[in-house]
Amino acid sequence: MAKRIKVYIAGHRGMVGSAIMRVLQSRGDCDIICRSHSELDLANQAAVLEFFAAEKPDQVYLAAAKVGGIYANNTYPADFIYQNLMIQANVIHAAHVHDVQELLFLGSSCIYPKAVAQPMREDALLTGTLEPTNEPYAIAKIAGIKLCESYNRQYGRDYRSVMPTNLYGPGDNYHLENSHVLPAMIRKFHLAKLASNKDVAELQADVNRYGPIPADILQMIGFDGSRAQFFGEPKVLLWGTGTPYREFLHVQDMAEASVFVMELDKATYDSVTLPMSSHINVGYGQDITIRDVAYLVADIVGYSGPVQFDSGKPDGTPRKLMDSGRLERLGWKARITLDSGLREAYEDYLSGRS
Repeated sequence: MAKRIKVYIAGHRGMVGSAIMRVLQSRGDCDIICRSHSELDLANQAAVLEFFAAEKPDQVYLAAAKVGGIYANNTYPADFIYQNLMIQANVIHAAHVHDVQELLFLGSSCIYPKAVAQPMREDALLTGTLEPTNEPYAIAKIAGIKLCESYNRQYGRDYRSVMPTNLYGPGDNYHLENSHVLPAMIRKFHLAKLASNKDVAELQADVNRYGPIPADILQMIGFDGSRAQFFGEPKVLLWGTGTPYREFLHVQDMAEASVFVMELDKATYDSVTLPMSSHINVGYGQDITIRDVAYLVADIVGYSGPVQFDSGKPDGTPRKLMDSGRLERLGWKARITLDSGLREAYEDYLSGRS
């Protein structure tokens, strides 16, 4: 009988970490270790070292991170670079100190230059200037990759890095100022639908589940929160021109890919990577314009009102399509379609579980 292993999931309450936990729990062949932020501050080096000394995990999934969309990255750049650097350095170093041989670090597609050939290959890293709106976060993620590579080179560790494209699905963040593009769209279209139906009770229920609705969004949907009255015609206003292309991957696919990569034998994994380019892309394989995905979300939510784009707001990178050829050659490919994945995400949103 195979020995059960102890697996530490850093960030188990986040969208990706919780999905990885569900995948591992469904198999029942490992003991999972988790700590909430209140129980363990990953930015505290002494606390992280003490935790590893006490728990002695066999594997680590490093999914903990401070994340957000364009607004959050623009508004809190110091928070994004500092917190992510500290979390990554502390966990990766503690894993080494306490002889954890296997670690998987979750990065982001924003590590690649803004003006990069599409689809983006792993060897495009550090070949050009980053997208300014999320440069601090991207630099932190690049540092995480290089930390893993450096411990591998100097100490013979087997620390791997996976770079997901834009993720969505159960457990997403629907805060209207700090969320990514798809969850922000889902909530905006849902609120506009409720306003179209003059449904005050459901608007309040949404606030109770996902937090306050900012003043500009209240104006957008034509609702006076202080008086609980509607005015004008609701609409949905989205940042940018709608022309950039984005690739979206369901978080369940990402979790399954993460476990797949973690469990590959070293020789097989090394056969498609290089010592100084040891990260691997995880993508869906197709991209779509922001405009087209907006109308897809509107259809799934059931909103039929006006949709407008604010060209005065930043678009971000023009296109972000991952080349996932390395991962496909190893035997893994995404299986959840965007349409079915978004329908599941909206059902999860309505349930209030996220």
